[in-house]
Amino acid sequence: MGLSAEAQFHVLAVDDSVIDRKLIERLLKTSSYQVTAVDSGSKALEFLGLHDQDDQIDADIPSLSPENNHQDVEVNLIITDYCMPGMTGYDLLRKIKESHVLKDIPVVIMSSENEPSRINRCLEEGAEEFFLKPVQLSDVNKLRPHMLKGKAMEDQSNINKRKVMEQTQTPERTRTKYNDLEVTS
Repeated sequence: MGLSAEAQFHVLAVDDSVIDRKLIERLLKTSSYQVTAVDSGSKALEFLGLHDQDDQIDADIPSLSPENNHQDVEVNLIITDYCMPGMTGYDLLRKIKESHVLKDIPVVIMSSENEPSRINRCLEEGAEEFFLKPVQLSDVNKLRPHMLKGKAMEDQSNINKRKVMEQTQTPERTRTKYNDLEVTS
């Protein structure tokens, strides 16, 4: 019997609580997702190839520097706890959405606190979902459409990049004019 279609999807799970992290990891693996679990927002950024600038002049301005443009493993969705020491899940969400490389990765926030203002703020900032803890299998089942949408956006982006490359490499574009004489390179 083959693997289900979800096996192609990779989820980055971020939670400082080892118990909650193990629970979400088990639920995701039960649903045939590949999972990488980390215990902080900064480790998530590091895994994604972005690093927080420790020596910021103005700490209010988020600053990311791309270490490498592509991580070794493609991440199709990030699920993060809201309340973590250091960088909150909301901070992580903002940094991901500000990154031109990562902005299309769907982000889901989870929290044990049901605060409508917090939920609305996360959704307005670009979170796909907000789950209340403990996360359940029925919540995990809501993730697949977001990953499919994210994958479709990424595929469309790749198609657009290819079209631009093809257009810039047409014979008309590679000809150089010298004194009204065309020279094909």
